Amino acid sequence: MGHTFHSAEEIRAAQGQHLGYTDWLTIEQARIDQFAEATGDDQWIHVDPERAAEGPFGATIAHGYLTMSLSNYFLPSLFAVEGAKMGVNYGVDKVRFPAPVRVNSRVRCGAQVGEVSDVKGGVQVVIALTIEVEGQERPGCYIESISRFFF
Repeated sequence: MGHTFHSAEEIRAAQGQHLGYTDWLTIEQARIDQFAEATGDDQWIHVDPERAAEGPFGATIAHGYLTMSLSNYFLPSLFAVEGAKMGVNYGVDKVRFPAPVRVNSRVRCGAQVGEVSDVKGGVQVVIALTIEVEGQERPGCYIESISRFFF
């Protein structure tokens, strides 16, 4: 487990702090196929290994939104907020997909606490998430995720 915050004051004090990195996760074809089925996005670059082998990436790639959605998988191992009555995902300010995530790649997430502001009954915090791809210079995804925690 990463950092645990117990109050709005602790979250405010962490502004600018890097929260570390998660363990690596292998992106297998089964996960890509499940995402394609759930979303209806069955473009060949994601679900047809034979055709994708001849395509621009040399293999199937994870959907950008699959890579982005892994933020919900990774976040609990980076930080937790105890003592809050409720925490909610409020949205994102920015999402970018700088590089493809090829099948069987390993990814991990690093996080940094960005702007923290007051909202009625709690705080809003921007967490900058970078989903790195092992062996690649550019990340698979960059997200400025916004959460609200009410105390």
